[in-house]
Amino acid sequence: MSWAEEELGTVNLGDARRDRRAVLLLERLDQKPSASIPRACECWAETAAAYRFLRNDDVRWNRVMEPHWQASQARMGQHEVVLCLQDTTELNYNGQDIEGLGPLNYETQRGLYLHPTYVVSTQREPLGVTNAWSWARKFKDDEGVRGGITESIRWIESYERMAESAAALPTTRHVCVGDRESDMIELMLCARNLGYPVDYLIRNRHNHALPGSGKLWDQVQAAPLLGRIRFELPRGRGRKTRQVEQEIRLQYLSISDGVGGKLEVSCLIARYRARWEIELFFLVLKEGCRVERLQLGNKNRLETALALYMVIAWRINRLMRLGRNLPELDADLLFETDEWRAAFILNKKPIPKTMPTLNQVIRLIARRGGFLGRKGDGEPGTRTLWLGLQEVSIFVEGACYARQIALRTCV
Repeated sequence: MSWAEEELGTVNLGDARRDRRAVLLLERLDQKPSASIPRACECWAETAAAYRFLRNDDVRWNRVMEPHWQASQARMGQHEVVLCLQDTTELNYNGQDIEGLGPLNYETQRGLYLHPTYVVSTQREPLGVTNAWSWARKFKDDEGVRGGITESIRWIESYERMAESAAALPTTRHVCVGDRESDMIELMLCARNLGYPVDYLIRNRHNHALPGSGKLWDQVQAAPLLGRIRFELPRGRGRKTRQVEQEIRLQYLSISDGVGGKLEVSCLIARYRARWEIELFFLVLKEGCRVERLQLGNKNRLETALALYMVIAWRINRLMRLGRNLPELDADLLFETDEWRAAFILNKKPIPKTMPTLNQVIRLIARRGGFLGRKGDGEPGTRTLWLGLQEVSIFVEGACYARQIALRTCV
């Protein structure tokens, strides 16, 4: 059984043929995530079937995602603490003829907004996307007023879904992690009204008034220096990797770890720094899967395709993290036999007689994507991994076809 069959095993789109098509399309897009849909499919008949699937009104993105949500919930249940990272990103389709788009931050640009909850373990192992919201902004009227939803509601709705997950997994502590955009009184009131079923860890944006008197920032700055923390700020768009040193000051802190103790400040900092994982998720979604190049005619078709690509982006990031965190795992736990063998063949390495480790195979695949593997290079990142995976999938596809030809010749 392929990973796609396992992940979408419970999909129910009202027709067994649609269910099979969803699994097959996920496999094809995963094999060539950066390719267009026609290039990812193996023939014209398969391409036509993929487009019929995406434009079918009975196929909705939430029904496509539902089995992944269930599988994510099962993975979350294996951990004592999970970090529920939520954030909003723009999907820019400017210049494309797609029905249902709206303006972006610049009123002349056209696209969608996507707000997922991306769950990782405290060791940053990606566990899945547990909910997602997609919408198009309304255009401003003649008086410059924009109608439609208040977009901050997405943060609150996502917290409510986390609360439902926490109720279903009472032994797994859920922590909602958000950037400065999530610093809103409405989110805090929602948490209080629900009885704080999910912790929240957010980056401060507003200088809040404190109970009694005073402002938050003033009291933090007046607090004694507890120490300093140093870490590497990863490379981003227009920003090089650099070393960062920050001071640690506390206004007030008394947080239970859920088992009778207290959380260390360094633990909270590490948990917030794990928020970077959702940025990696967006990076793979946009640059690895190239979802902003999709040309599907209308918003509903885009959302169905996005559902599949979100699962693919999760898998690529998961492979990268497991290769780092659990390097000694057997490779066949995450790769099919043809895939890990291809990694050795493409790198002109002898195929081992015993099962290779996950880290060995990840590094070999990443080499095909440009990872040099020098002494000071560390472990491969997502970019070299998704590029290498495409080479592996093309090789495996060719090898399978060659076997089929050989069998026909023998007959």
